[in-house]
Amino acid sequence: MIYLSVEKVRSFVYSMLLKADVREDVASSVTEGLIQASLRGVDSHGIRLLPHYLEGVKKGRINANPKYSFCKTNLSTGLLDADHTFGHAAGMEAVKRVVDLAKEAGTGHVAIYNSSHFGAAAYYALEIAKHDMIGMSFSNTDALVQTYGGKKPFLGNNPMAIAAPCKEEEPFCLDMATSMVTFNKVRQWREIGQEAPPGTGADLEGNETTNPHDMVMLSPFGGYKGFGLGFAIEMLCSLLTGMPYGPNIPKMFEAPMNQKRFLGHFLIAIKIDAFQPIDLFKKHLSQMMSDIRQEPRKNSQVPIQVAGDPEKKAFLERIQRGIPLSPKEYEMFKKLGTMDRIDIDEY
Repeated sequence: MIYLSVEKVRSFVYSMLLKADVREDVASSVTEGLIQASLRGVDSHGIRLLPHYLEGVKKGRINANPKYSFCKTNLSTGLLDADHTFGHAAGMEAVKRVVDLAKEAGTGHVAIYNSSHFGAAAYYALEIAKHDMIGMSFSNTDALVQTYGGKKPFLGNNPMAIAAPCKEEEPFCLDMATSMVTFNKVRQWREIGQEAPPGTGADLEGNETTNPHDMVMLSPFGGYKGFGLGFAIEMLCSLLTGMPYGPNIPKMFEAPMNQKRFLGHFLIAIKIDAFQPIDLFKKHLSQMMSDIRQEPRKNSQVPIQVAGDPEKKAFLERIQRGIPLSPKEYEMFKKLGTMDRIDIDEY
């Protein structure tokens, strides 16, 4: 692997977006979303997606200069028209709105429509947690997950994240999809020639396969439970936003890059001190996390972890060592920058 400093990568990504005429505030949100995902070890949603997003801007899928429209529909609810911009930028715009609603009403709920891929769901939940609130974020995706008991995909892998502030460490954060893995992870396996773990996905006939090149749909985690949770998230992100659902959503990679995706997202903010004193909540959450980590281990070499612990470990390692790129990814970024006279090594 080739390790590049965080600031070098951040400057490169931001510069490439500006070169593509992406508005500064939008470029900033996208850059930070991609960097955060890479730092947390979520490489499938990190900087490796930059070429795909740039192509979306170039060919018209993604609006680089959006005109947001927000409508407050009740004391704690609102709708945000993202004007088909980057999901990262739409999500961070909605974070501002949902936090303001929660400050006023105790909870806030914002449905986002006319959006595109928003990357890692943790980005928005963690931002809400900075305001001493519990943050939740949800998104729909195109049909990727095999219907439980069926032969074809219908729902997306519909990711969600829940984050909450705690004492003396980074927030608790559960960030997950309703499938065993994301399809971006499958694409990574294809690129590096790695076999997929059993139970990950299925081929065209709906039969389980570990060959990522044969894999055309993902398996829901926990069987019908994961599939049911995906359906519930679809209600929030498709039906409450007025966006298409499941097979009606244009695919991220297969659909023409001039085609808008009409994705929907849903954010929730819960003002903690509307229920409990914030310091007491943070103390109790930290204690609960500590108690779980100290539970008796089945294998002394395998630690007991709380959701988000692997990402915290990855962050601490990568903020020091840098963001890793495979030689193939590194050459891709070199080539990408050369077209705009931007050399990633010069940053």
